[in-house]
Amino acid sequence: MAHTAPRSVLRTQGRTLFRARRTGRRHPLVATAMVLPLAALLVYAFGGWEAVVTQASSVGVMLGR
Repeated sequence: MAHTAPRSVLRTQGRTLFRARRTGRRHPLVATAMVLPLAALLVYAFGGWEAVVTQASSVGVMLGR
């Protein structure tokens, strides 16, 4: 039991290195570049732009926007 504590400390120290986040906002072009591949996949998966727009508008109505 005494040997588990040092290993757990090393594990938690390693995890904190990768969870550091910057505070601030992304540039709009970077955000657009991140979203475009997902948008293209959704257009392909749902059969066209009209279907994606219809789904998005129905979700917007459901959320009250």
